[in-house]
Amino acid sequence: MFRFCTISLILCSVLLTGACKSEKAQSAGLPPAVPVSIAPAVLETVPVEIRAVGRVEASAVIQVKSQVAGEIVRVAFAEGANVQKGDLLFEIDPRPYQDALRQAEATLAKDQAQLKQAEANVDKDQAQAKSLEADATRNRQLHEEGLASKAQGEQATAAADAIRASILADRAAIDSNRASVESDRAAIERAKLDLSYCQIYSPVSGRAGNLLIHQGNLVAANGNPLVVIHQVTPIWVSFNAPEEFLSDIRTSSAARELAVRAIPRDNTNHPADGFLSVIDNTVDTNTGTIHLKATFDNRNGILFPGQFADVTLTLGSLKQAVVVPSEAVQAGQTGQMVFVVKSDQTVEPRPVTTGVNYGNKVVIQKGVAAGETVVTDGQLRLVPGAHIRPVAAEKVDSQPL
Repeated sequence: MFRFCTISLILCSVLLTGACKSEKAQSAGLPPAVPVSIAPAVLETVPVEIRAVGRVEASAVIQVKSQVAGEIVRVAFAEGANVQKGDLLFEIDPRPYQDALRQAEATLAKDQAQLKQAEANVDKDQAQAKSLEADATRNRQLHEEGLASKAQGEQATAAADAIRASILADRAAIDSNRASVESDRAAIERAKLDLSYCQIYSPVSGRAGNLLIHQGNLVAANGNPLVVIHQVTPIWVSFNAPEEFLSDIRTSSAARELAVRAIPRDNTNHPADGFLSVIDNTVDTNTGTIHLKATFDNRNGILFPGQFADVTLTLGSLKQAVVVPSEAVQAGQTGQMVFVVKSDQTVEPRPVTTGVNYGNKVVIQKGVAAGETVVTDGQLRLVPGAHIRPVAAEKVDSQPL
C-alpha cells in the first residue's frame, strides 16, 4: 500500500510539472501585446487651405516733400503718431511767397490800366478817322469841281491813312496788353499756389515715421523727404503659394472673394481676417511659387508693416472626406503609410495617399476607409501582424511590453 501511494504521488508530480512546462512554452510562443493609441478614420467636411508665411506691407508709402524752398518754421505732428488725411504736418516760411503774390497783383493792375488806355486810344482814333475820311472825301469832290487844289486832297487822304495806321497800332497794343494781363493772372495763380504749398498737409491717413528734417532747417523744392507716412488702413499681407495651386486659386477667386486669415507671429491670440486682392502675373521660376497679396481693413491696428504672419488662404471645402489624425501617417519604404487595426487586434501596414492638412488632421484620399481604426502613437514598436493593446496617448511610452 505504501508503495502504491508513493508511485501515485510521483506520477501526479510528473503530470503537474509537464502541464506547467507546456503552459509556459505556450505563453512563450505569443509575443506580448504592444501598447498604442488609436483613432477612427471619420468623414468630415474639410476646408481646402493653403498655409504660408506672409509679410505685412503698408498699402501706401508716402514720402512727404516740400514743393517750395524755404525754412521750416513749424512741425505740427508728433513722430510715430497716427495722422489723418488733411492734417497739417509742416509750415514753410510764407513771407517770400506773400511778397511774390503782392508783386504779381501789382503788375496785373498796371497792365490792366495800360489795356484800358490802349482801348481808349482806339476809340479816340476811330472817331478821328471818321472825321478825316469825311474831309478826304469832301476834298476829292471839291478838286473834281475845281474848287480845291490837288495838294489839299492828297493831304486829307494822307491824314486819313495815318489815323487808320494808328488804329491798327492801338489794336496791336490792346492785344499785347491783354496777353500781359493773362500772363499776370497766371503769375498770380502761381504765386497763390506757391503760397499754399507753404502749408504741407498729410495726403493720406496713416502712421508717421521719424522726422527726417527738423524745424529751422532750409529745404529745397522737391528735395529730400521730410517724413514718411505708411498707410495702414487698409493694409496688405504678401505671401507665396505653390505653383500647383495656381489654377485652383484663379478659378476660385473668379467665382467669389477668397477669405484669408493672418495671425501675427507676435500676437497669435488676435487673428485678422481679410480677402485675396492680388494674384501676380507670373510664376517665380526660381521658387516655383506664385506671389499673392491679401487686403485687411486693420481697423484695430493688429497688423503692422514689416511683421511676419502665418497666413491661411481658404479655397473651398471637401465634403465627406476621410480624415485621420496627422500623427497616424508615417514615412514608409515606398511612401506614406498607416498602421490599420484589424478586428483581431492585430495591425497591418497600409500605403496611403494623403490630401490637404486641416489643423492636426489629414485627409486620406486613398488607402483607408471611413470607420477603420488607425494607430496614432507607438508605431515604432509595431511590425506587420503585431497584437496591440489600446491605451491613452499620454500613457503609450510608459507602458511596458
